[in-house]
Amino acid sequence: MANRFDFTIDATDGAARTGRISMLRGDIRTPAFMPVGTAATVKAMKPETVRATGADIILGNTYHLMLRPGAERVARLGGLHKFMNWDRPILTDSGGYQVMSLSDLRKLTEKGVEFRSHIDGSKHMLTPERSMEIQRLLGSDIVMAFDECPRADRPRDEIAASMEMSMRWAQRSRDGFDAGGEHAERSALFGIQQGALDEELRKISAEKLTDIGFDGYAIGGLAVGEGQEAMFATLDFAPGQLPNDRPRYLMGVGKPDDLVGAVERGVDMFDCVLPSRSGRNGQAFTWHGPLNLRNARFAEDTGPLDEKCTCSVCATYSRAYLHHLQKSGEILGAMLMTEHNIAFYQQLMQAMRDAIGGGTFAAFAADFRRDYLGDAKQ
Repeated sequence: MANRFDFTIDATDGAARTGRISMLRGDIRTPAFMPVGTAATVKAMKPETVRATGADIILGNTYHLMLRPGAERVARLGGLHKFMNWDRPILTDSGGYQVMSLSDLRKLTEKGVEFRSHIDGSKHMLTPERSMEIQRLLGSDIVMAFDECPRADRPRDEIAASMEMSMRWAQRSRDGFDAGGEHAERSALFGIQQGALDEELRKISAEKLTDIGFDGYAIGGLAVGEGQEAMFATLDFAPGQLPNDRPRYLMGVGKPDDLVGAVERGVDMFDCVLPSRSGRNGQAFTWHGPLNLRNARFAEDTGPLDEKCTCSVCATYSRAYLHHLQKSGEILGAMLMTEHNIAFYQQLMQAMRDAIGGGTFAAFAADFRRDYLGDAKQ
């Protein structure tokens, strides 16, 4: 039987690296993009269609699933994989970010976060221990430590205090995960680095997380409004502060050019709602930049979304038809656009893996930026 978690780096090119995470439910090729299945579904896609795009792993959300249908119910129904018909690895985030961003009524203490559901106003308490329990009930393959995600524009002393509390929560998450019996023996736990844009605070966070010991390490607290330039400036140092022999996961990122820039700086894993959300709203990502299919100029365009894309949508449907679906509000439009976007992201990740393996990543990145950013109005 395969080990529960192994990470192998196959090749490097500058700071960029390509490799493989091996888990009991299958391998995850890195750099990897995880489609977001917040409530046990990647919106507008069947799980088998998600897999057909090349996705090795998807993300589920502790906060949303604990509220509906409930972690205990999912466990009674056989776990998240069986519930949603996905037999590959699933990463679940801890719920901390959603508690902060979605709940108007919340109280943060050392114990955890007391909040009211955005669905029905019911009161809940989410702690590191409860987050670990929920993720165990869901049957997650990669469990995320519970943390607080402060905005980068908060005063430094507040960011420092938040980071220190998140590190104490990281130790409690570690202890709670390790107490999980068989689930802990089959799954992995990732810690989350915090510290906003501050190099010293992130170094302290990384050292504390490394002392605790995790299977992988996430870079949290970015993509929360600071902008790409500030994010890249932080990524110039943050990945290198984390253990080199463990995967590095940049949470909640991002646009295609964000992914290329982050891989350049040593990041291995990503997730973002952008490809699916954009697809539902008529935006397609292509090698020549994003396209708004609601635009009238596509009404009689018989070409594919992207001539370089190998997905079934580009092989079958015209821009004109997709424009019609979007203008008509047809559900099929959201389905096809989302499928294309997820497939494009997976093709982008494969292209980066190939370029790193071939030692041509710098040239690939330069060509990508020229085409994607320089010709966005194709």
